[in-house]
Amino acid sequence: MKKLKIFPKTFLYSLAIMLLIVGVAHLILYLLLPQMVIDFVPSEATGNVSLTIAGKYEPAGLMKSAMLRALPLSVICCVFLSVLCAYFFSKGTTSSIRQLSKAVKKMSELDQSAQCLISSQDELGELANDVNQLYHRLLCMIENLELEKEKTSENERAKIDFLRSASHELKTPVTALNAMLENMILGVGRYQDYDDCLPECKAITERLSEMIHEILETSKLSVSTKNAVPIKINVSELLASLCEPYQLIATTHGVQFHLKIDDAVSVELPIHEFSKALSNILGNAVAYTPNGKCVSVYLRAHMIVVENECTPISKEELPHLFEPFYRPDFSRNRENGGNGLGLYIVATIFQTLNVPYSFVPMEQPQGMRFTIQLL
Repeated sequence: MKKLKIFPKTFLYSLAIMLLIVGVAHLILYLLLPQMVIDFVPSEATGNVSLTIAGKYEPAGLMKSAMLRALPLSVICCVFLSVLCAYFFSKGTTSSIRQLSKAVKKMSELDQSAQCLISSQDELGELANDVNQLYHRLLCMIENLELEKEKTSENERAKIDFLRSASHELKTPVTALNAMLENMILGVGRYQDYDDCLPECKAITERLSEMIHEILETSKLSVSTKNAVPIKINVSELLASLCEPYQLIATTHGVQFHLKIDDAVSVELPIHEFSKALSNILGNAVAYTPNGKCVSVYLRAHMIVVENECTPISKEELPHLFEPFYRPDFSRNRENGGNGLGLYIVATIFQTLNVPYSFVPMEQPQGMRFTIQLL
């Protein structure tokens, strides 16, 4: 069944009402004409004599005849005016609705420029304003969903990359352990001496266990950090306590360690996760500083700065430093280069806590500078 649009419906409805009024008015006038009686008193004065004649005149036939003659023209004029009035009334009533419908159709296609431009103060104006607000919220929700989708995709890619890196990292000791055990079974060369080979196998196994534990802890770090409850932390006291063991390690390795706290700073952050990130930064600074060089830690103006004198890392390697299991070219082995998870853990914690940070080379003296902004 074909649907009738709102303009024809409004036009026909208003026209029918007007024609009904016109028809009823003419019918009443036509029916009342025969009953109309006109009283008249003609008066004639001649000199000092006045003559008055009283009587009744019934012009029913004459008026009925005049009415019949004028009826077609009257009906035509009334119908024409009714059509004209109904047209403009319908057009004025439905133009705003048509405009609203076009705008909503554009909105359904997610056109960013779509907007209802009805500026009237009536119910249609309120409806247009509500539709505009609803569409704006919808666009904001879509934008937020797109951002969440991108973040989710990035997290998924990061998890996949982490698993691949972890698998690659575990592959080397597993392969070495398997080769040693196979040679021991076959009795090849020095592997016949079990007393010498078994402790080496045990050391590899312990290293594997430690690596697996670190990988498991790191894999759930993002979720645990997000769910951690922030508390008010005295950064001055926390930094002093965290630096104490690294000062001893630095002294043991012949590295100078300077700590300077200018201001007392307090922030609301999960203390365990924040301490873990700071510990990794301090540990890296001490580990990668040569003997006789210096590590400096500052706390000033809501900013923690950790500087260590060393060979600056090249611009090509800087973007990769926060990737899991990445080690610079000058420190590829585990003994000198660690497990490659330190800066990855730092980046994961700070990104989850929305803490701004930077890691850049220094020119004078040459080295690296890690800066943490405390909001």
